[in-house]
Amino acid sequence: MKSQTIIVFIVLLFNNLGISTAQPAPPDYSDLKYWAASPHKADPGDQVPAFLKDEKQDLSADVFFIYPTIYDNESDTASANAWLNDQKVNTEIDNTTILLQASVFNGSCRVFAPRYRQANMEVLYKLGTSPATAALDLAYSDLKIAFEYYLKNENKGRPIVIAGHSQGALHAVRLLQEFFDGKPLQKQLVCAYIPGFQIKKEDFKTIPASEKPGQTGCFAGWRSYLKGEMPKKVEPEKDNSICVNPLTWNTSTEWASPALHKGIMLGFENIVPNTLSAGIEPATKLLWVDVPEPLKAALENKKDLHVYDINLFWMNIRENVKRRIDAYLKQ
Repeated sequence: MKSQTIIVFIVLLFNNLGISTAQPAPPDYSDLKYWAASPHKADPGDQVPAFLKDEKQDLSADVFFIYPTIYDNESDTASANAWLNDQKVNTEIDNTTILLQASVFNGSCRVFAPRYRQANMEVLYKLGTSPATAALDLAYSDLKIAFEYYLKNENKGRPIVIAGHSQGALHAVRLLQEFFDGKPLQKQLVCAYIPGFQIKKEDFKTIPASEKPGQTGCFAGWRSYLKGEMPKKVEPEKDNSICVNPLTWNTSTEWASPALHKGIMLGFENIVPNTLSAGIEPATKLLWVDVPEPLKAALENKKDLHVYDINLFWMNIRENVKRRIDAYLKQ
């Protein structure tokens, strides 16, 4: 009933915006086709790069991964939310974010990544407006149902990692607030990896930011920009952000050297270690990344490194997930 109310609300809001409001039925998460990644089927989230073929997997925990915005339809008749039967979008999700992002957790976790009716990128440019809020509410309603299905049918008391990037991080914050922050489930939280979206100082009441690599029950998030870049869009935030440096896993603004960099993933079989240094810019809490000249072209000479938030620190994340799970299990 609540999902139907959200859909009606979206119809009213988008009637005069030239955006289609037609929506398919909500997903049935007992059907594996509604999971982009699941331990019960073969999917790109299972893939392990050849250079890690001798790595010992220990899947003692689960990761609930929320992928970023892939649906970007600019046409006048585009839907405010992705259709779950859009094969083009699903294929792009599987071959990019599931393969290159969700797979970072598969050395230590069973990977669960639900398909959801994510908000259109065009809607996200209007954050704070009623239409954007409605579209994001619909997307989150799917994720909430998926997480409840996971808890009921899969978790069985196992340690949980929450992860998401960009729009996925936005939804992950809401999921953490509703299910973990000050709730009994918080005791099962290993860590939340939520890069690519602003984390406000007031977002969590009892879940702390990571201050050391082996800490558990915490979160780590960052927004990556080329060193020296100061985007105007962060000015309204007025220093209301938290950033964790994925080279040091703390909130210190002290610059971290390339010696701490375990490897950037430029392609699924191509990891380049000891190439990046990074530091938290004190005023904005952005993560500034110093990229050597030869690598700038590989990153399309971007100053906003948002799409690479996970790939820049792929091996650091992979090793850190294992370290935190080990620490959790020893507690």
